[in-house]
Amino acid sequence: MLGPLSLGVDAGECVCISGPSGTGKSQLLRAIADLDPHDGEVLLDGQPAGSIKPQRWRARVGLLPPESHWWLSTPGGHFPGGSPVAPGELGLPDDIMDQPVERLSSGEKQRLALLRLLANRPQVLLLDEPTANLDPANTARAETVINRYRESSAAAVIWISHDPAQVARVGCRALRLADGRLQAQGAGA
Repeated sequence: MLGPLSLGVDAGECVCISGPSGTGKSQLLRAIADLDPHDGEVLLDGQPAGSIKPQRWRARVGLLPPESHWWLSTPGGHFPGGSPVAPGELGLPDDIMDQPVERLSSGEKQRLALLRLLANRPQVLLLDEPTANLDPANTARAETVINRYRESSAAAVIWISHDPAQVARVGCRALRLADGRLQAQGAGA
């Protein structure tokens, strides 16, 4: 059973959450994103989620799940306004937007899903292990892109990670979810 939990994240802050598998980290992010029913209250700039139209909430509070879903045959169709970041900044080839989705690796899809999320310009990023399928070089690229976005947009970030070194690199604050409770960990970067 998860919660009850209380978590506040300031604009421009990155809070990393770790903990054993199956403790509810993904469930917490899905509740904040208003994708799963819950008994709690989620606020953005003092406004309850229920007072904001669901499509607007999900644009302002963006979730990057562990596995991305693609409904068009190529990634480019998912970016009608263009990519917010050049694909090369994430180690992707220039022609990636024209590649068939079914031929992309899980790491390529994961990086493209990050670009798709950032294209919405959310105020809050909910990142569920955003670098889990990436090698160290592409992990570093993704961390740089996310950090740059967080700083330039003053976006609040909740980042799920099982990697203590990553938590130390990217987190302003570190929490551990265990036994249905959030507990403070050592400070991050």
